[in-house]
Amino acid sequence: MPDATPTTFGQLEPSKWPGERLGLPDDGPNSVGRIGRRIAAIAIDWGVAILIALLFAPYSSLLHSWVTLGIFVLMQIVFIPTIGGSVGHRLMGLRILPISGGWVGLWRPIVRTVLLAIVVPALVWDSDQRGFHDKVAGTVLVRA
Repeated sequence: MPDATPTTFGQLEPSKWPGERLGLPDDGPNSVGRIGRRIAAIAIDWGVAILIALLFAPYSSLLHSWVTLGIFVLMQIVFIPTIGGSVGHRLMGLRILPISGGWVGLWRPIVRTVLLAIVVPALVWDSDQRGFHDKVAGTVLVRA
């Protein structure tokens, strides 16, 4: 009888729901945060960064754009390990957890945020709805 264990990625059974292969529930607390909440959370974070950046540079300047990005990155790196997610994440009922369990630590927020800041990795998702930035950092965004 042939071995039923998959040997390549293409042989994996599709997930029944995002997070199934990670041992996460389909719905409710600790389920994978869905796209609507994610978009709202990043919009909140970006809006806060824009408002704070207005203290340092006029809105229509190139400097304002860079200051906004810097503030956005700083907020992610500071708030993920301290409150479990960004301000937007927490307002939308989300939090970031390491796949391995325990505390998210300091390096995961840095790696995740640098990749998020270059945008493209956040647009590449797997069947668990984890962006490339979450996969590399070993994290998952779940409902609180």
